[in-house]
Amino acid sequence: MSNPTLQKNAGAVRRFARLMRFANWLQNIPNKITPPPFRLVQISSSFWQSRALYVAVRLDIATALADRQLSASEIASLVGASADAIGRLLRMLAAMGIFEETAPGIFRNNRLSAPLRQDDPQCIRAMILMHNSEQMTRPWFEELESAVRSGEVAFQRSYGLELFDYMDQHPDFDDLFSRAMDSVEALAGDVFAQDFNWSHFTRLIDVGGSQGSKSLAILKRHPTLKALVVDREQVVRDAAQFWQGREDAELLKRISFETGDLFGELPSAQGPGDVYLLSAVLHCFDDELCVAGLRNLAAICGQTGACIAVLEIVLPEQGADLASASFDMQMFIGTRGRERTLAQWLALFERSGLALAANVGLQTFPRILVARPR
Repeated sequence: MSNPTLQKNAGAVRRFARLMRFANWLQNIPNKITPPPFRLVQISSSFWQSRALYVAVRLDIATALADRQLSASEIASLVGASADAIGRLLRMLAAMGIFEETAPGIFRNNRLSAPLRQDDPQCIRAMILMHNSEQMTRPWFEELESAVRSGEVAFQRSYGLELFDYMDQHPDFDDLFSRAMDSVEALAGDVFAQDFNWSHFTRLIDVGGSQGSKSLAILKRHPTLKALVVDREQVVRDAAQFWQGREDAELLKRISFETGDLFGELPSAQGPGDVYLLSAVLHCFDDELCVAGLRNLAAICGQTGACIAVLEIVLPEQGADLASASFDMQMFIGTRGRERTLAQWLALFERSGLALAANVGLQTFPRILVARPR
């Protein structure tokens, strides 16, 4: 189902979909031209690459390099490491296309390493640090087989707590997780703000919106819209202060923050101009919790005309791309949730008293499914 009043840039979205299909075809070329035993060994040792990248980010090498070309010894002096080890680490990363070796033992940033710099507007350091943290990697290494055999959550097997309960008790990791979620825009730009016609609404209620980076991106492109970001108390407590001096003061007048819970108290719907955004929220939960949260929102929307926008990956019934399938496995490792097919989303809406009103494509992996109370 599509809705031309909510879908924008339809041609660009279709071109993106074709480009992704081509990219997925290209990604499979090594499987076709590499001898199977060697290719399997490559895949089995690919964690070497992620760990090398993680250590480079931990040392903040990209920020230290800035716009300069430096020797391994100079870089080592700046980041407090062994010159020989830095040279070998960067040689491996340069072979992967991250950083560039301009002369023997001389390195500089390139297009791929630039987002590792703290001063880069597309900085994704927090995402890499979070994905490679002990909290996220230990369940993969220690508990994946047991979890596959039992169907249990690997993270809970490792730490004795579910992910969000763990974050409530570990504020440093909670902060890293929130910063990683706020850097999602750097992964795909602000196409969620461009390709969906948010100007159809007057108020955005961003449920689970962290510090509000996604809401602000939407407000920048839709000047008549206001936003209310709803999240856990420890997340939104200092959010308004965080943006002071970072964003235009007039823009910040249009955003506010409030403590709330998808399964409990949420701001009431005021009318058809309200849209409740759930961005990468429901994939963290099993079907029963998804239905509970969606029923709560359906009741809040009631007969006001307000609607719910669910921004999530929509898996194909067959032949998922590697990125989407990988996100689904991360959900399996860390939560009781999953990435879902359109049929699975429709089943959740049906159980929650909702009907699909629009299925809006974006120039990125997720889509926006708009639901209204039946």
